[in-house]
Amino acid sequence: MAALSVVAGPVLAEGRCSPGQYPIGDDRAPGCAPIPAGGGGAESGPRPTGRWIKTWGALSSSASGDAGVSMGKFSKSDAQKDALAQCAQWGASDCRIDLAFKNTCVAAATAGGGRGTKIHTGADVGVAQARALKDCQVTGVGGACKVVYSGCTEPYFKAY
Repeated sequence: MAALSVVAGPVLAEGRCSPGQYPIGDDRAPGCAPIPAGGGGAESGPRPTGRWIKTWGALSSSASGDAGVSMGKFSKSDAQKDALAQCAQWGASDCRIDLAFKNTCVAAATAGGGRGTKIHTGADVGVAQARALKDCQVTGVGGACKVVYSGCTEPYFKAY
């Protein structure tokens, strides 16, 4: 008996598996799987590979009717500067910001003839357009209102 206790074969952790693994399956289909980090609790799920960054947009206009649009900027000030530059490139010197927005859609509707423009936001382009058209018609701008611009800021995926 003493001789048998001295002669021992290799020792495997968790039964038939190597250290850091545990047995899975049954006698017909045995296997081993790695022991999860944290002592064998439930896995926390997939790890993120990056993050979504919400972007800014801005609309600008001048009394002469020149306009500028900026979309997909990472800061409000960048969106506003770009929209003002877009407006000024047509020669206007009195460009002003009409709206700065983040992570949304926007639409502008006008009755034409310089009688005013209504700008609204929405969860999607259709909602923004409907709101702008309704406001154009309700506020007495007059004439047949039509959407002259619509668009959405799109989030940007930054990989880790």
